Amino acid sequence: MGGIVWLASYPKSGNTWLRVFLTNYLHDKDDPADINDLDGGPIASARDIFDRVIGVEASDLFPEEIDRFRPAVYEQLAAEIDKPYFMKVHDAWRRNAGGVPLFPATTTAVVIYLIRNPLDVAPSFAHHQNDSIDKVIADMANEEETLARFDGERLARQLHQRLFSWSSHVRSWVDESGLPVHVVRYEDMSQTPEETFTGIVRTAGLPVEPERVREAIALSRFDRLQAQEAEEGFKERRPEAKSFFRKGKIGSWREDLTPDQVHRLIEDHRAVMRRFGYLTAADEPVY
Repeated sequence: MGGIVWLASYPKSGNTWLRVFLTNYLHDKDDPADINDLDGGPIASARDIFDRVIGVEASDLFPEEIDRFRPAVYEQLAAEIDKPYFMKVHDAWRRNAGGVPLFPATTTAVVIYLIRNPLDVAPSFAHHQNDSIDKVIADMANEEETLARFDGERLARQLHQRLFSWSSHVRSWVDESGLPVHVVRYEDMSQTPEETFTGIVRTAGLPVEPERVREAIALSRFDRLQAQEAEEGFKERRPEAKSFFRKGKIGSWREDLTPDQVHRLIEDHRAVMRRFGYLTAADEPVY
């Protein structure tokens, strides 16, 4: 199976953990993969790959112009590969001003969409951004939310990425993209790892070897990732954040969120939370 395997997610939903697992699985070694040298391509919003393929520096273009060229970037990448190529993406699925999908079906092998309880996403994303939890909760409800937003002066390290709200981000990939999508919950990666990661391996078009899956899971444990970051650093950590790999626990929101913050997140995302098993019919959190 050729084409790009999009590893799509709202930020802080397990994307890096998945990439570590895939690297360990592909390397099939006794030692854990280097978190600073993971397999697959760069994040889809990387400026350097845009500049190389298009031949024009993104710094010379307005956001609308960048959007116009982004589909061509992925078309070129897809034309250069003959095996599954993993690419992390935090953008919501959307079309540019000309109506062309940023992530064309012709480039796509499959989408692995990672989803995580927004009650746990909020404090984790706040830590990552060095923002208040209240601000992040507001951002998660903002349909105009954008990462690496161009402010007219500073040039971010990545291209701008429209996130929409958390709920709209989920729907954009799962309901609106028209692409083959395999949805994976963060909680299932943690609670039923062998079954969940085996499904990911199969969906990605890789050979399924049960013992190799188990070994890759063990090499990708969260405590190992934390230890590597503490010893060597992690290039994807934002300079203002204390660490990238914070807790990784299911339900840690109970230690981090106030009742009012929990209420706001449920009010903002009730329908999608119910749909993916994060709320009961009575709006009680499941995890």
